Amino acid sequence: MSVTRAGRQANRAATREARSGAGPTVAGVEPGVNPGATSKFGLFGEVLMVGLLMTIIALGVVTVPIALAAGIRHLRRFVAAEDSRTALFWDDVRIGILPSLRVGVPAAVIAAVLTVDVVLAGSGALPGGEAIAVIGWAGLLVLAVAVLLAAGAWSPTLGWTAAVRAVPATVAGDVAGAAYIAAAAVFAGVVTWALTPLFIAGIGCAALAVVAVPARRRRGVQPAE
Repeated sequence: MSVTRAGRQANRAATREARSGAGPTVAGVEPGVNPGATSKFGLFGEVLMVGLLMTIIALGVVTVPIALAAGIRHLRRFVAAEDSRTALFWDDVRIGILPSLRVGVPAAVIAAVLTVDVVLAGSGALPGGEAIAVIGWAGLLVLAVAVLLAAGAWSPTLGWTAAVRAVPATVAGDVAGAAYIAAAAVFAGVVTWALTPLFIAGIGCAALAVVAVPARRRRGVQPAE
């Protein structure tokens, strides 16, 4: 009797592992997707770790795009249970950092101009300050979403020019997804404003959002076979 019970328990455990995508295939059981994300605590730890790596790269300010791109690619590999050694993160940074300056420098300049506008509007030095502040914050949010989406599209083979050109089509194809990415950007900004070291968690969560949002279940969209 105990042998039969043990066999049933082992079979249930194997079925759970197969469905999660983390274990061996079991006949009649469809493997799950994103096996690397089945351990919620493990995923959270990876987000913090890659957030720290991205923060180190992003200290150059104009290097924010490649920091995000390398972090997003790392998290994609991790949730897919593929090779996610940190050495691959640094390989992406090494390959993409110089080309990324074509995105990072203009983005930094635009962000600086918009930030100055917001600060001046808040000081009352500009007429119509409230309207200018709203436009400035909206511009910063649009810029953040564009950089996140471009970073999510980047790969060493695709390059930055194609990644940036893909942003409008990505937004048009999934407006709700772009809104989720915007919410992730706002979250990163708010936690950083509340406590600067939380930027590590904020940028990690923003990178995870870029990975997770396109893979979510969408009403009326059939999963790929």
